[in-house]
Amino acid sequence: MKVAIVHEWFVDFSGSERVIEQLLQVFPEADLFSVIDFMPDAFRKHLLHKKATTTFIQHLPFARKQYRNYLPLMPLAIEQLDVSAYDVVLSSSHAVAKGVLTHANQLHICYCHSPARYAWDLYHQYLQESGLKTGIKGFFAKIILHRFRLWDLASTQRVDYFLANSNYIARRISKNYGRQSTVIYPPVDVDSFATVPQHGDFYFTASRMVTYKRIDLIVEAFRDMPDKKLVVIGDGPDFQKIKKLASKNVTLLGYQPFEVLKDYLQRAKAFIFAAEEDFGITPVEAQACGTPVIAYGKGGALETVTPVSGLFFRNQTKTSLQEAIATFEDTQFQFDPHKIKASVQRFNNNRFKEEIQQFVTEKFHGFQQSLSH
Repeated sequence: MKVAIVHEWFVDFSGSERVIEQLLQVFPEADLFSVIDFMPDAFRKHLLHKKATTTFIQHLPFARKQYRNYLPLMPLAIEQLDVSAYDVVLSSSHAVAKGVLTHANQLHICYCHSPARYAWDLYHQYLQESGLKTGIKGFFAKIILHRFRLWDLASTQRVDYFLANSNYIARRISKNYGRQSTVIYPPVDVDSFATVPQHGDFYFTASRMVTYKRIDLIVEAFRDMPDKKLVVIGDGPDFQKIKKLASKNVTLLGYQPFEVLKDYLQRAKAFIFAAEEDFGITPVEAQACGTPVIAYGKGGALETVTPVSGLFFRNQTKTSLQEAIATFEDTQFQFDPHKIKASVQRFNNNRFKEEIQQFVTEKFHGFQQSLSH
């Protein structure tokens, strides 16, 4: 079984790249393909030191940093990747990877992290936050995203089977694409985290600082609670905006290495998560440390946080979060770190690899049989 793995882009090592890492553990002989590959050498070991076959966008000006600006060209680019020599194509997609062209004798399985949010669910929010609701730039942005949606929907017909990273994403695949999917939760290296006997007196959150992660909401909530401490790790486009919101009881550490992140996850009183996320790996990592989670009660968090491991706030407002923190402080001694850690063993790497291998093998054998008839 000759396997090609198609990914959107390799520029850092985060959630979707961890999926690629584990796919390569299952299929170590697989070849990589992507729109661009600027993965830093420090992270290349996670890809078995492989480099991806890339598209013409790799060679365009400013592609290393401004690759997202080439979104209008990405459907064309992904279709130029030649994967015709492979038996199985595994696409890891949240934008265009699923649009790679395959022929009738190939099996194409897409692991979908999410339909492109800026084109579907968050379309109007994206235009608003980008200042593209009106004006000539807004007019062209709407045309580009309209055309992208048409291509995005058409490209779903190139996929034989969809895998979703949560039930939440499975519902969005059904809503946006009209396709059914099988849920296989993404891999989380829960065994690399340990519980510690003593937790600190601070709350903690970590995220890329983009608008939908709602770090601003968390910081504003703590600005009104000066007796409580919050530590924030992460960098991104909204960092300066959030820095202006921060009060003295809020510590912004910016980007930090993984070991620093892990240390704060282990010692925090609780991890706070305010995004409506597709799955959310960091809350699972917090639970793997035995740290309870206070999460916004929508999206993937509903599938990862249980009454054993945390609690929810129902509205995406600072008042709702403050009420949840007050409830947590009344009940925090009911949370057992060892039970919290045990609750997320269902997301470990080995489980992911076993489920992926079984699914791909079964579908490939069935596909081969259908070709022989």
